[in-house]
Parts: sequence; C-alpha cells; structure tokens
Amino acid sequence: MTGRRALRTDQVFTGREMGSFAAMRRSERFSGRNEAAIGLGTYALYLGVRALKLRSGGRERAARNAERLVELERRLGLHLEPALQRALLPRTRLVAGLNAAYVTLNVGLTVGWLMHLHRRRDPAFHRIRRAAVAATLGAQPVFLLFPVAPPRALEGFVDTVEAVSGIDLDRGLVAELYDPIAAMPSIHVAYAVVTAEALAATARSGIVRGAAPLYPPAVAVVVLVTANHFVLDAVAGALLGRAALRFTER
Repeated sequence: MTGRRALRTDQVFTGREMGSFAAMRRSERFSGRNEAAIGLGTYALYLGVRALKLRSGGRERAARNAERLVELERRLGLHLEPALQRALLPRTRLVAGLNAAYVTLNVGLTVGWLMHLHRRRDPAFHRIRRAAVAATLGAQPVFLLFPVAPPRALEGFVDTVEAVSGIDLDRGLVAELYDPIAAMPSIHVAYAVVTAEALAATARSGIVRGAAPLYPPAVAVVVLVTANHFVLDAVAGALLGRAALRFTER
C-alpha cells in the first residue's frame, strides 16, 4: 500500500509539474530578451560584413560590379530603371512618398509585424522570424564576395532620396547604419516576400490578406524608382525571400 500510494502521489506531482513546465516553455519561446539578442546579433553580423568590405577596397569593386550588372541587364533586355525614373521623376510628391517608403516603411513593416505577432503569441511568429533572419544571413556571402553599388551611384541615374527628399544616404549617421554597397540581392524585396507571406497567413483582416501578394511587387517598384536596386537585384531578392521561407518551413 505504501509503495502504491507513493507511486500515485509521485504521478500526480509529475503531472502538475509537466503542466507548469509546458507553460514555462511556452513563455520562453516568446522571450523578448531572446528575440532582441537574435535581432541584434544578426544586425551586428550585417555591420561586420559592411566594415570588412569597406576596409578592403569594397567601393571600387562594388562600382565595377554595378557596371557589370548594367551590361548584363542590357543583354537580357531588363535595363528598365532609367526609363522608369524618367517617367516618374516629374511627380515629385509621389517620388517623395516612395523615398519615405524605401527609407523607413519596408524594414519597419517587417519588424513591426514580427513584434505584433510576438505580442499576440502567434504560433507563426517563430517561422517568420527565422525566415527574416535566414534571408539576412543568406545575403551576407554575396554582399561580401560580390559587393554591388546601387544604381544611384552610377551616371544616368538620379538619387531621388537626396534630390527630392534631401537625405544623403552616403554621409552622416545614416550612412553608418546600413551597408551602402549591398545592392545584390535586394534585402528590401527579400523582406517583402517574407512579410507578405506573414500577412497572408496571420492578418485578421481579409483585405490585408488579399492585398498581401501585391506587397513584394510594390516594394520592387519602390527600390527601382529610387535607384537603390537594379531589376536583377529585385529578382535575386525575391528568390532569396522564397528560399528563406522554404528553408524554415519545418
């Protein structure tokens, strides 16, 4: 009797502990401290790659690689960026809005939606966060080995962010916060693909879910009009985003 009673008490105690342990694990999975560490670590690696390139003649290599991309696009009939800019530059208010979208809204929406999913403890959060991190990390070998200057650094293009909005992305504090020779692949488009998947899967508004597939093409237009990416950059960014989502399916 004593042995049976002891076993039974132990079983009840273990069941309670298992429930408490499961609740603790759920809480750990949505740890703001862990997510901040992951985000800051990923960003630190991004800045480390930036610093390594800039110290080793990266700008010169990036300019040459940008010219190579222009030649390749011309052979493929994809060199559409100058014509697109010429068509939209007279619409200064529209271009100013596109500049703002490029500088703040794209990355802001990706981070903001992840924060929203984290706050509501959405089960999809971890996959989307892993995909965003995977896209960022997956781009780093290309950024390091094949740095590419943005189109705005070449003749025949207009830096709309500076010309229309008065923000110089290549000087001051802002220039220290991002990699200026990492046009290929477009991380903006990669993030847009990941975020569109998140919106389509987790938004509670049917309108938002229905409009989600339009988000990556819209971001592609933004980065082309503002002369921050080539068409091939946008294509590579879209493929990177899809690959990151596929890689993190499980």
